[in-house]
Amino acid sequence: MTVRFRFVLRPVAAVRPWGDEAPRLGWFILTDGWYWIEAGGHELLRYADSAGAGAFADPDAVREPPYVDYHVVRLWEDLVDLMPRIMEPVPPDLADFVPDRRLRAEGPAAPGVEAAISWAEGHVLDMGHLRAAPDIRFRRAVSGGGDTMTITWAHAPDPDDDDPIRFTAPATGRVTVPTEDFTAAVTAFDRELFTTMEERVAALEASGPPPGVELDTIHLRREQHDRATWLPRALNRTPDTDWPAVRSGAELLGRSTRRPANRT
Repeated sequence: MTVRFRFVLRPVAAVRPWGDEAPRLGWFILTDGWYWIEAGGHELLRYADSAGAGAFADPDAVREPPYVDYHVVRLWEDLVDLMPRIMEPVPPDLADFVPDRRLRAEGPAAPGVEAAISWAEGHVLDMGHLRAAPDIRFRRAVSGGGDTMTITWAHAPDPDDDDPIRFTAPATGRVTVPTEDFTAAVTAFDRELFTTMEERVAALEASGPPPGVELDTIHLRREQHDRATWLPRALNRTPDTDWPAVRSGAELLGRSTRRPANRT
């Protein structure tokens, strides 16, 4: 498997509760940790220096993993949200219309253009909560007996020249794997997260929350059960894509980006 979604959860004792006056913990909060994506031998979301990873300045302190430091469930939620759209094969005539960059319409957009942009952007992994994060896209192709998922990424320069964020992965990249392997990687991530969280939930049910911290263990258990159904439900959903509108908009956008031929 050349694609894996990886994570490490922060120990419960080190998880910072939300709220100053009434500190509380919940399922989302308890997924605090680090995550990254392995693709084609590269580690996406791995910082190139310890400053980006938020490592301790003290050389005697335990170093934190050099990956994105955020609630792991956020990566999981965004993948689950994407799955119905990226599992829908991209028609051959639109294969080049899931570009490795964001699309923008110049001036007021026709309905077809809006539909085309929305469809193309529906293949992008949401990284809006991270600074200088890469643009990561997925597109499935089914043709000639093959069924593959292509993952592309592109890093834009960090506008903060004084303290730029840098990642170890190449500035741009592309990896293609069998769709079956990609789905297996997402499913494995889902199972690993819920297995790890099951241990965490069960331990807190037995011990109760840390002193001075609010935690509804009944709701915690309910959320553990509910979230475990999200990925299977997402994989069973089929998007209602308006293909005529997408094709019309793609054609209009294609015309607007073509350079006129040189006149002699």
